[in-house]
Amino acid sequence: MRNRLIENQSTPDPVAWQELRDWYDTSLGKLLLKQEQAVLDMVLSNLFGYHLLQVGRPNSADLTRSSRITHRMELDLDPNTKVEPPRGVERCIAEHHHLPMLSDSLDLVLLPHALELSAEPHQVLREVERTLIPEGHVVILGFNPLSMWGIRRAASRWRGRLPWCSHFYTPTRVKDWLALLGFDTVVARGYFFRPPFSQQGLMERLQFVERAGGRAGLMLAGAYALVAKKRVTTLTPIRPRWRPRRALVPNGLAKPSVNNSR
Repeated sequence: MRNRLIENQSTPDPVAWQELRDWYDTSLGKLLLKQEQAVLDMVLSNLFGYHLLQVGRPNSADLTRSSRITHRMELDLDPNTKVEPPRGVERCIAEHHHLPMLSDSLDLVLLPHALELSAEPHQVLREVERTLIPEGHVVILGFNPLSMWGIRRAASRWRGRLPWCSHFYTPTRVKDWLALLGFDTVVARGYFFRPPFSQQGLMERLQFVERAGGRAGLMLAGAYALVAKKRVTTLTPIRPRWRPRRALVPNGLAKPSVNNSR
């Protein structure tokens, strides 16, 4: 079963990523992609730098198309993949929990559902922290287990189909992980509040749920985007402890006596 395969792996499975790309070609996957692309277009256009790395390729879209960073890279697992990277994006083949990048070298890292497909999400985040420059940003897309998508996952996980058999983490849990690694979450946005039905006509009639769900908050969203900034480690100056200097004469200097013998 696919869920057992994912949970027992030390690295993400290239086949799992291909299955996720296949799911994004379904009617439900296309609806999700449309909202994810809109969120990323808004978020990435406000983040600057020189080097951007996208870890994982969940679909065939150019998720980083709105970024103003000129050097964009994409990390893939399968050297034999037939999915071509978007125009202007450089492909790298490596494991997600061992990024082939120098420390403090990246300005932005995008994790589009990379934590869900990894058996070592903490290690993935540690590598992100290592490779980001101070005040660099990480953008994370994730599925919310507390939403109706989480209910669908509980009912469908046994079938071993993606994305339902992957790990779902709450945004609060991911923010806690980031805080422990020295990140400050600066943006937390939820999207796709409709139930994850496959019938296109029904999903169109439920469009009003998106407007109502947007006012409900992050926790009811089927998916979420987190933007976190790596803190700058500063040296804390140590103030000298000024102590009163010991007197050379215990009782102080003797006062001069007045000579009245004149």
